Amino acid sequence: MKPLFSLGQVVATPGALAALEKAGQQPGDFLARHVSGDWGEVPPEDIKENELSLKQGFRLLSAYRTNAGDKLWVITKADRSSTCILLPGEY
Repeated sequence: MKPLFSLGQVVATPGALAALEKAGQQPGDFLARHVSGDWGEVPPEDIKENELSLKQGFRLLSAYRTNAGDKLWVITKADRSSTCILLPGEY
C-alpha cells in the first residue's frame, strides 16, 4: 500500500521500545499501519481529525495495542519532519 504521508525521522521512547520488546513486535508493524491511514484504536472524532489533518497538514495520531496489551501512540508532527512511537503516559 502506498504511504499517505512522510514519516520524517522516526524515533521511539524507551517505554515504547520496552513495550515492543516485551510483545516481540517491531516498530515497523505499527508505522506501516499509521502511514497507510489505519489509525488503530482512536475514537471516531480522532479519525475525522486525522482525515482533515492529511489534507491540511496537521498532526496525525494513531493508537494501537501490542500483543502484550500495552497501548502505543504513533504521532507524526504537522510538518512531517518526525514521527514518534510512545506510551500515552510519556506524552
